[in-house]
Amino acid sequence: MIALCALSFGRLAARPPEADAVLDGWFAAQRAIRGWSADFTQIRALRALSRPLTTPGRLWFAPPDRFRWELGRPARTLAIRRGDTLWLVYPRLKRIEQYPLDGDPRSPWRSAMALIEAGFPRDRESFEQRFRVEAVTRTNGVYRVRFQPRAAAPRQFLAGLSVELRTNDFALRANTMTFVDGSTLRNEYTHAVVNPPLDDALFTVRTNAGWEVAGPETP
Repeated sequence: MIALCALSFGRLAARPPEADAVLDGWFAAQRAIRGWSADFTQIRALRALSRPLTTPGRLWFAPPDRFRWELGRPARTLAIRRGDTLWLVYPRLKRIEQYPLDGDPRSPWRSAMALIEAGFPRDRESFEQRFRVEAVTRTNGVYRVRFQPRAAAPRQFLAGLSVELRTNDFALRANTMTFVDGSTLRNEYTHAVVNPPLDDALFTVRTNAGWEVAGPETP
């Protein structure tokens, strides 16, 4: 196993064949994914804190546009996407916020979903329309792909992203967001299941009596 083999390329540089092979393998592996679920540990490192904050969570994804993300056990925050709508659910506050993802492609919520779903690209063309790959490295049985969003809006707060993939099957191991203030947000995945049965109810939000429902046009 190569200790560390950097396969770096800039915006205008020709890509080394090894880097293209890794990317092609990653994109090809995604075509077999009809659903995905995993536990994760979220690690948030802030300059103001001497130790990072860690929180467990759970993720379900059904391409192309269904997504459920739970943070905390029991979940204290949920993000659910279905089609062009995103819901943020706060059980403790009994509050649901609804955001449309259609319309303006510069929408901050559309950008946020694009970043989250970057770990599950459907094909090279659509991925490279949204992101610019900066480097591919390999160490200890893991590929690390580092990239940046092409759109200007997310680059105002995001310095870069990376995903970590197993070298034997390109399975997602972790993803990391690095922000312009130097803080990082990293998710490390375990117990991943490819193509599990996914109940449609996972991607459905039901309002409860006494809950507050808010949206872009709701104060």
